[in-house]
Amino acid sequence: MSDVTRFGVSIEDSLLKSFDRLITRKGYRNRSEAIRDLIRDSLVREEWELGKETVGTIAIVYDHHTRELSRILTDLQHNFFKFIISTIHIHLDAHHCMEVLIVKGKSDDLRKISDRLIGTKGVKHGRLCLTTTGKGLK
Repeated sequence: MSDVTRFGVSIEDSLLKSFDRLITRKGYRNRSEAIRDLIRDSLVREEWELGKETVGTIAIVYDHHTRELSRILTDLQHNFFKFIISTIHIHLDAHHCMEVLIVKGKSDDLRKISDRLIGTKGVKHGRLCLTTTGKGLK
């Protein structure tokens, strides 16, 4: 960090104590590191809201014995191949599988893909986790 600006923040004692407990639990060395991460997180969320290019994962858990589900999920993934970089398939037990898709594209497109996969009959749970390509962050 070549250019560093120091600034003061006014905050209630109880909120600061809660923040200090949080950053200790998360392993930050100091408040500055934690505040920088909070700022970055806000900037990344803004990228998602503005529909910029993002990367992320879509994780789904399903019972692979559900009729036609494996074929439907594969077909959906082929339909969205331009956005899917890689997939990981894990056998959780005799009936359940987990797939994790690594995706890249405009946040709106990734949400649509996620909604389609997670909303497929037979998918028991799913989650989209978006992050940044890192291009705009320092």
